[in-house]
Amino acid sequence: MKKILLFVFLLVTSFGAFAQKNTSQSYIQKFKDNAVRIMHESGVPASIVLAIAMHESGNGNSKIARTMNNHFGMKGKSQASLVGKKKIHSSYKQYDSDDDSFADFARVMTQRKQFSHLADKFTHYDYLGWVKGIQHSGYAASRKWGAQVLGLIRKYNLNDYDEKPEAEQPAKNVE
Repeated sequence: MKKILLFVFLLVTSFGAFAQKNTSQSYIQKFKDNAVRIMHESGVPASIVLAIAMHESGNGNSKIARTMNNHFGMKGKSQASLVGKKKIHSSYKQYDSDDDSFADFARVMTQRKQFSHLADKFTHYDYLGWVKGIQHSGYAASRKWGAQVLGLIRKYNLNDYDEKPEAEQPAKNVE
């Protein structure tokens, strides 16, 4: 009887290991290179891309991140999708891949009139200006949104991915 209980216990706990949720650190590791690439292509800081994705998708654990590859809570037309045998209609955009979700976020930040002025106003290493600008431009309804995104940037040092310009090194005397 003890062997059966031990077997059942091990079986149940092993299933739980496969269903583990993303942690903040694992999410950062998974998407940091994508965020840096987007920063180079669009000028949107990598810290902004990562922090907003982490915040809006719960580190990729939200239902729309898991089922629709939507890491930013972007709304828009979406085809009905099948989850198991259930047909799901949603007001959120569905993407073919995580990369498509990240690329669409950069497109919105640089091409949508509501946000496009931010790239001209802030450099890719001014994450504070970007957060304030995005919030003032109406990205999120919550008054706490900006503070929450800034908290993620600071807690996980996401601004390290923004590649700040190094201070100029003094010229070495070569004799």
